[in-house]
Amino acid sequence: MIKLIDANNFSKGFEKQGIKLFTLKNKNGIISQVTNYGGRIVNLFVPDKKGVFEDVVLGYDSAKDYLEKPDHFFGAIIGRYGNRIANGKFSINNNEFYLDKNEAESQLHGGNKGFHAVVWKAKQISESSLELTHFSKHLDQGFPGNLEVKVVYTLTDEDELQIEYFAVSDAKTVVNLTNHSYFNLSGDFNKTIENHLFQINADHFLPVNEKMIPIGNLENVRNSPFDFRSLKTIKQTLKKQHKQIELSSGFDHNFVINDVDSGFVAKVIDENSGRSLEVYTTEPGIQFYSGNHLNNLLGKQNIIYKKRSAFCLETQHFPNSPNEENFPSTILLPGKKFSSTTIYRFDVEK
Repeated sequence: MIKLIDANNFSKGFEKQGIKLFTLKNKNGIISQVTNYGGRIVNLFVPDKKGVFEDVVLGYDSAKDYLEKPDHFFGAIIGRYGNRIANGKFSINNNEFYLDKNEAESQLHGGNKGFHAVVWKAKQISESSLELTHFSKHLDQGFPGNLEVKVVYTLTDEDELQIEYFAVSDAKTVVNLTNHSYFNLSGDFNKTIENHLFQINADHFLPVNEKMIPIGNLENVRNSPFDFRSLKTIKQTLKKQHKQIELSSGFDHNFVINDVDSGFVAKVIDENSGRSLEVYTTEPGIQFYSGNHLNNLLGKQNIIYKKRSAFCLETQHFPNSPNEENFPSTILLPGKKFSSTTIYRFDVEK
C-alpha cells in the first residue's frame, strides 16, 4: 500500500535550512520520495508478485528525525569518500591530508559533515528525475580541492532506480561516491532479510582487521561464507564459522567485482513477495552490509528496525584506496570529470 509522507514533514520549520521532500514516479506506478537533506532516498514503493506496492527502504518520516535520531546513513549520498580511510589521513604528492575522524581513528563515509549531512541544491527535472548539486570547499572534512558534485536520481520506465554521479575538482584529490540505502524486499520491516537470496558476482573479497580496514590483500571466496556466486541466504552462510564474520557480526565487506565491463554486480530475491533486485554499476567493488548494527531503532511509521532488518549494496571503489597502491585508484585530477553510474533494477519472480 502506497502511503506517501507529507512534504510538510521536510519543509515546515526547516525553511532556513532549505530542506525539502521531492516525489518521483515512473509510468508503472513505482514511486520514491527523496529529500535534499543528504540526498536521501526516504522511501521506494515497488510491486510484489500480486501487484501490491510496498516500501522497500528503511528511513525516517521527517527531517527532524533525520537530524536528531541515530543516523546509520539511511538512504544518503555518501562522499567525499565512501567507506573507511585508515587513521583519517592520506597523502597526495607527499602532502599529507588529515581528515575528520568519526569512527575511532578512521574516517567513515566522508566524516561527520560528509555529503550525507548537508543540504543539497535540488532541481526536479521531470516527474521521474531529480538533480542534486553541492559545492564542497577545499579542505572540507580535510579533503583537498574545491569539488563540484552532481547526483541525478531517475526512476526509469524499466523499473530501475538509476543513480548518476558527477564531480570535478580544481586540485588533485580523491573521490569515492555511493548511496547508502537499506533494502528489505519483503516490504515488511518487522521481518529480517536472513531468508533473502543473495548473489554477488565476485570471486574475491577484501578481508579486514578489527577496525574494519582492509588489510590489503584479496581473498578468494571459495569454501567460505563469502561465496555468493550462486544464490543463497545469509542464514545458510552464517552457519559457517569464519573470523571475518566474527569481526563484523555478519557481513560488512567489499567484494571485488569479476567483470566490470558487464556491469552486473548482484541479485537479491525475496521468495515470499517475489520481489527481486539486480544491481549494475561502473564501479569495481560493492560493499555488502547485512544490517549487523541496526539495534531497535524507531523508524518510519513507528516500526522498530532490528538487527538484519535490511541490507545495503553500496557500489564503490575499495575502502582505504588512498593508502593502498595496489587498489584501483580514486585520484581525481584537476579539471578532469568524474562520473559513475549505478542501477538498482526491480522485478518480480513468477
